[in-house]
Amino acid sequence: MKIRILIADDHAIVRSGLTMLINAQADMEVVATAADGNEAIQKALEWKPDIVLMDLSMPPGENGLTATTRLKEMAPEIHVLILTMHDDEEYLFRVLHAGASGYILKSAPDMDLISAIHTVHQGAAYLYPSATKLLIQEFFNRSRSAEDADGLHILTEREQEILALIAKGYSNKEIAEKLVVSVKTVETHKTKIMEKLHLRTRPELVRYAMKKGLLDFE
Repeated sequence: MKIRILIADDHAIVRSGLTMLINAQADMEVVATAADGNEAIQKALEWKPDIVLMDLSMPPGENGLTATTRLKEMAPEIHVLILTMHDDEEYLFRVLHAGASGYILKSAPDMDLISAIHTVHQGAAYLYPSATKLLIQEFFNRSRSAEDADGLHILTEREQEILALIAKGYSNKEIAEKLVVSVKTVETHKTKIMEKLHLRTRPELVRYAMKKGLLDFE
């Protein structure tokens, strides 16, 4: 069985070139082409291809991004491989969010496109090397942000001090006396601590403090 492909691009010469390239492969065939997003959706629902090779920018009317989102909602079994000139982080994440299975640059060598089609047809995701690098970097950035959000550095030194005293069993009044501040000030700090750490009760504060080793905090 050949891989059945629909090509959606607003440039006739691009559609023609891609059709020649793909039909030259023994295991692939272009079953339809489209000049814009609306036509791509209509023909995809009609022809039921395995893969839609979708240009990201197809003015006027529905562009490749919104067409991908709509098509995946109506026919989630159809894979979409985005073909674009944009080697940009913003486009990468928008494409993935829309439900596309792959992302390849128009400047890529012919065989990279053929490889991408095979990869997507097998149910895997294909990202051009530069896009993969961006995705990995974003993963590390988000992981680092999540780790930082859970770190003590989000608390001021005074907040850490008050959290440690709470964990040691001091009441608000005792903490106020020890730090020579008002009870209201202690309560305000406690509220801010709980908001920053997304905690709701005193026992949760105590467990967090123990986990972070604040019982030894002086």
